[in-house]
Order: sequence, then C-alpha cells, then structure tokens
Amino acid sequence: MFNDILAVPLDRQLWYVALFAWVVVWKGLALWKAGRQGQQWWFVGLLVVNTLGILEILYIYVFSRGASGFKGQKE
Repeated sequence: MFNDILAVPLDRQLWYVALFAWVVVWKGLALWKAGRQGQQWWFVGLLVVNTLGILEILYIYVFSRGASGFKGQKE
C-alpha cells in the first residue's frame, strides 16, 4: 500500500508538498483569526471543511471584515 505512495514521480511529489504548504498556511491564519474573534462556528467549519484554501481566504478577506482584531485600526 505504501509502496504505491512512494512510487509517485518526484515532480508530482513537489506539487503535493507545495499544495500542502499552501493549505496549512491559509488554514492556520483563518483558524487563528476565527479563534481570536470568538467565532466558534467559523472555527469548526474551517477546521472540518477542506477547500484547498479558498474558504479560508474568503473568510479572512470577506467574512471577517467586521472585526479585524488589530488595535488602532479604523474600520
């Protein structure tokens, strides 16, 4: 079973690593922002649903605009 995973060509492995890094960064930022703002439902939804970073980016730049969480920043 694991031999099939290791048989993936190197160029595809690099794409998988890059995609994994992309998802982890955006998911981490979105989860951190949802947690800091006390938005429990967004936190759970972002944690459970994997959309390759699309939902996370939308949350950060569209849905969480009301409370930025940064002190001194005017809305």
